[in-house]
Amino acid sequence: MDRVSLFHTDLGPPSAPTLLLVHGWGGDGREWSPHAEELAGRFRIVVPDLRGHGRSPVPGEGNTPVEMADDLAALLTFSTTGPVVAVGHSMGGQVVNLLAVRHPTLVRSVVALDPAHGAHGAEVDGIPARLAAYRERGAREAAEFVAGAFAPDAPPGLRTAHVRTMLGTPDHVIAQAYAGMYTDPGAVGIRPHSQEYLRRRTRPALTVWTSQEAATWERDTLHVPGSRVEYWPDSGHYLHEEHVDRAIRLVTEWAETTVVADRPTT
Repeated sequence: MDRVSLFHTDLGPPSAPTLLLVHGWGGDGREWSPHAEELAGRFRIVVPDLRGHGRSPVPGEGNTPVEMADDLAALLTFSTTGPVVAVGHSMGGQVVNLLAVRHPTLVRSVVALDPAHGAHGAEVDGIPARLAAYRERGAREAAEFVAGAFAPDAPPGLRTAHVRTMLGTPDHVIAQAYAGMYTDPGAVGIRPHSQEYLRRRTRPALTVWTSQEAATWERDTLHVPGSRVEYWPDSGHYLHEEHVDRAIRLVTEWAETTVVADRPTT
């Protein structure tokens, strides 16, 4: 499939280690604005809009995490960033893990925030009905889901901003991306498939969950040397925006640690 030329911003010193900040389903790169401004003092920051989202082109087909990961690989290669610390939220967490598995030389390490993998139980049982609703009602259905994804004390305006961004995402992109996460051949969102593909990841990863059960599952069954799993209680799904300063500290500490660990010894 032809690669999509992604709209993106590139901030910070060009020679500094690079952070790639990837948004989730029905979002765009604007959700990383406060993080990018702060982090650009010590890192190069690349913030894309994924295919079908934001200001990037909208293909008629192929709006799936696998294609999104390959688009990012093309962007990083063109931008000559060197290996990046790839940070992704939700679907973006699945995308950056796919990037690390499919293009390991481009990734130094991964940060996945409440990623779209590891689905099980009742969540899996509801996938067919949700996909049918997204195919029928597109962004309107997805916006109703997103509206309920925030903690009660989330910053004012955050819910409205995400509902608005979701409503601006093309309906076919909503359905294709969801199917690409969970039901397409090779999709990795359901737990057994997640385990299979995450075990192919050779780069260290920091995963942050808002579900204690999910954190325990990933910590117990998928831990790789150099990797870490955290649990943030009392956070909604958009944890990096509900707790901006904490997310910045987390990413900074992780990036600085993995950059040092990845440097060649002399």
